[in-house]
Amino acid sequence: MVAAWGGFKSRGRLPGGHVNGAEGQTLRAFLAPRYWPLLAGLGLLRGLSWLPYPLLTGLGWGAGRLMQALLHRRRHAAEVNLALCFPELDESARRRLLREHFTSLGIGVFDYALAMWASDRRVQRLVQLEGLENLLKPVREGRGVILLSGHLPAIELTGRALALQVPDMAAIYRPHKNPLIHELMRRGRSRSVRRQIPKRDMRQMLRLLKQGGVPVWYASDQSFRGKGAILVPFFGVPAMTNPALSQLARIGDTVVVPYLTRRLPRARGYVARILPPLEDFPSGDPAADALRVHRLLEEHIREAPAQYYWIHRRFKDRPAELGNPYEQ
Repeated sequence: MVAAWGGFKSRGRLPGGHVNGAEGQTLRAFLAPRYWPLLAGLGLLRGLSWLPYPLLTGLGWGAGRLMQALLHRRRHAAEVNLALCFPELDESARRRLLREHFTSLGIGVFDYALAMWASDRRVQRLVQLEGLENLLKPVREGRGVILLSGHLPAIELTGRALALQVPDMAAIYRPHKNPLIHELMRRGRSRSVRRQIPKRDMRQMLRLLKQGGVPVWYASDQSFRGKGAILVPFFGVPAMTNPALSQLARIGDTVVVPYLTRRLPRARGYVARILPPLEDFPSGDPAADALRVHRLLEEHIREAPAQYYWIHRRFKDRPAELGNPYEQ
């Protein structure tokens, strides 16, 4: 089970980046019996990650079928989301899209395994980076850079390919309740970003943007019910949205650079598109800025709709008069 992590001794600390300046937990913290099943699963996943990529996508298909059968709450959320966001599709087409979505999630398990354990050479073979100069230019100029993305496929894996070109990057993350999963995700992120910033530690993000030269990965496409939340359409459906991106983009000489990923068909790997910095952003109207970002994501998602993270309950925190569609 210890071998599931690989590459470190039991007395040492887990290697990789730091969480807000602190090292990861010691291995001993995860030797309790309650962690054994997960550690065994990680060991299996690490072994499978050595298989050829086309074979991994086939295993992902099977994993996706299993997830669709077992994850009832997540499946329901995806069904509701697809019905809301694609009303033009009939029931048969939505069922097919749902199956394709869970296939994508299953492959995503192995995407994460590759992000954790694949060699740099293998990562470079799998990932195509398009528009890299759109990121390198503001970094070289020492500007603050927000690398704007969403919950798209293979973010960690494509991030590793990007880190080989831009070694000093940061990412905003939400801590996981399970400490072992949290540590696994921390280590996975540490392969692609040097600095990890907890979601609530905005001071550290502000410092990096003011300092400049360090891209900060940021996603604002999940439901938000905190202070200042605004109601903005996503796929034409009102969704509670975090307006912080507009506020962050006003700091110093910060630019917002879209970073959009997609898994290619027929097991040909992945493409990460880095678009030119958004012009006239922020506009001074946070709702208009959020809508612009949503439409940018929507356009990209429609190219391969099954690959988006539809199991998230994006429309759950809306005002009472709109209701919670997941409870209806």
